[in-house]
Amino acid sequence: MKLAPVARALLRRHGIEHTIVHTGQHYDREMSEAFFTQLEIPTPDHNLEVGSSSHAQQTATIMQRLEPVLLSENPDVLLVYGDVNSTMAAAIVAAKLGIHVGHVEAGLRSRDWTMPEEINRIITDRLSRVLFTPSRDADDNLRHEGVSGNRIYFVGNVMIDSLVHALPKARELNAPARFGVEAHHYALVTLHRPSNVDDDNTLAELLTALSELAADGPVLFPMHPRTRQRLEGSGFKTPNDLHLLEPVPYLEMVGLVASASLVITDSGGLQEETTFLGIPCLTVRSNTERPVTCAIGTNRLVRPLRADLLAAARNHMPSPLHPPMIERWDGQASERIAQVLCDGATFES
Repeated sequence: MKLAPVARALLRRHGIEHTIVHTGQHYDREMSEAFFTQLEIPTPDHNLEVGSSSHAQQTATIMQRLEPVLLSENPDVLLVYGDVNSTMAAAIVAAKLGIHVGHVEAGLRSRDWTMPEEINRIITDRLSRVLFTPSRDADDNLRHEGVSGNRIYFVGNVMIDSLVHALPKARELNAPARFGVEAHHYALVTLHRPSNVDDDNTLAELLTALSELAADGPVLFPMHPRTRQRLEGSGFKTPNDLHLLEPVPYLEMVGLVASASLVITDSGGLQEETTFLGIPCLTVRSNTERPVTCAIGTNRLVRPLRADLLAAARNHMPSPLHPPMIERWDGQASERIAQVLCDGATFES
């Protein structure tokens, strides 16, 4: 779905034919349809409806269902985004069929092989003919791994394109008021990574810290289905002042992020969005594949310990008067990708 700006840019530039394949990897049908509507994405030409399952089952199902689509469509290039299982699975299928792969958000590295996403990133980059990077450090990572410079294109961050496109409508919704909080006077939390939610002791540490933080002011916690399942299984009792919410639609979530005083997360995308918006972010992880967000000063890594998270949350830097600028995080990354794709020489052998 984050490739929607690229599709729009391609149409504006050359009217180039494109096919949208939605894997249906995560959210239920209702949430998925909301994403497409709010991001103004055309109805997918193909919906693989894979759903959630183990990494192996999900990857295998995507590969099985995508192969006949690619055989039928016979595209010149398959464009994949990010680091989820569908990214890697699609790249493998295309590469075996002799179809060029373009990887958007290439070159990011956490150097943590316990993260499934790190495996997905590296395999996808190895199989891709062209690599579209979001930041200069990603270029460096690829070069250090022996990737030739003529395959690397520093285009900027497509997620910021989507954010820039959605932000005006998101602000109009006044999401904080809809959830009963005052803008710039609440913390927003998202946690879903296995390292944080699968272990009962770690999850209890984090929930205890968030509960204590809620005594200082409202804490909104839209819960990923995985996290809610783990919470219900743990028997941990959360206080009423910690607002546990169902997953929030994209536009409302953008509005909540943009008006938060602090974001606590283990998401990669939120590290980027908060940096662009100038919102202080605490990332509950020991590493990040987006070090530029820490270097710029808006993001800080925090261990999943009650004392560490509380101290960091209560002593975080306030939002800057002027959000920091990161090179080519300007809402034009999709246009740069479209330019590369429409260059006839790009995919020549």
